Amino acid sequence: MSYIKVSQDTNGEDVRLHYIDQGQGNPIVLIHGWPASYEMWEYQLAELPKHGNRVIAYTRRGFGNSTKTWDGHDYDTLADDLKAVLDELNLQNVTLVGFSMGGGEVARYMSRHGGARVARVAFVASVTPFLLQTDDNPDGAPKANFDKIIEGLHKDRFDFLTTFGKQFFGVGTLSHPVSQPTLDWMQSICQQASPRATEQDVYAFAATDFRQDLQAIKVPALVVHGTADETVPIKVSGARMKEFLPHAEYVEYDGAPHGLFITEKDRLNQDLLRFAGSPARPQPNRF
Repeated sequence: MSYIKVSQDTNGEDVRLHYIDQGQGNPIVLIHGWPASYEMWEYQLAELPKHGNRVIAYTRRGFGNSTKTWDGHDYDTLADDLKAVLDELNLQNVTLVGFSMGGGEVARYMSRHGGARVARVAFVASVTPFLLQTDDNPDGAPKANFDKIIEGLHKDRFDFLTTFGKQFFGVGTLSHPVSQPTLDWMQSICQQASPRATEQDVYAFAATDFRQDLQAIKVPALVVHGTADETVPIKVSGARMKEFLPHAEYVEYDGAPHGLFITEKDRLNQDLLRFAGSPARPQPNRF
C-alpha cells in the first residue's frame, strides 16, 4: 500500500493517507464522498488512465486505510491534507474532481491555497455551495435532516449504512440500478471508516458554508448532478452552483441518483475525459 504523510495529530502521531497513483500524463485527482474511501472510484480508476492521464485517488483521514484520527475533521484541515498530497507528488496542471463531500475539499482548497497547481475543477453530486438551511441560506436543507443521520449512526451504524446505500444508488421497490453485490461492496467500504470520522464529517459537510470559497475559483469548472439525487438533492446543491460559478459548465443527469459514479459511470467518465482535455481514444492494450 502507498501512503503520504500529511501532518501529525494532536498526540504527535503521523497522519498518513492511503492513495493510488496510476497512468501517465496530466494528473486527475479524485476525492471521494462520505463515508467511503478512494475505492469508490473503481470504474474511474479503471478507465481514465487508459486515455493518457495520470490518475491519483486518496482516502481522507478517518476513512478506509488512512489514519483514524480523532480530530481534524474540518474543511480547513482536509484542504491542507489535499495540499500535502499535491505537494508531495509534485503535481502540476491538475484536474481536481470532488464527489459529494469531496466537492467541499475542492472549494476550500481553491480559496485557502489559492488554487495552487490546479488547472480545472469538477464538482460531481457535490455538497456545495451550502447545505444547511439558515436565515441567510433559506434554500438549504433543514437541520432535522442531518440530525436524523447522526441519530441513525448512534443507534446502529451498520444498519444505517445499509439503508443509506439503497438511497445512495436509488434502489427501490421497482428500481434496481445496481446489483446486491455492488450494495454489499459499498457497504464494506463504508464500514471501514471510524465511527468518529463518520459522525464528525456529517457536521463538516452539513454546516460548512462554501459560498465565499466558490467565488475564488477562476479556472474552468464542471458541475455534474443527478436530478433524482435523494442524498444531496439537486435543488439545494447542484442547481444553485450557477449563482456562484456562473462560468462553469453545468450538466444534469436526468434520473440519476447520488451514486452516479457507478450508475452513470460511462457517461461520467466521458464527461471527465472531455473536461480534462484527454484523448478521445484510449491507449491500446498490449499483450
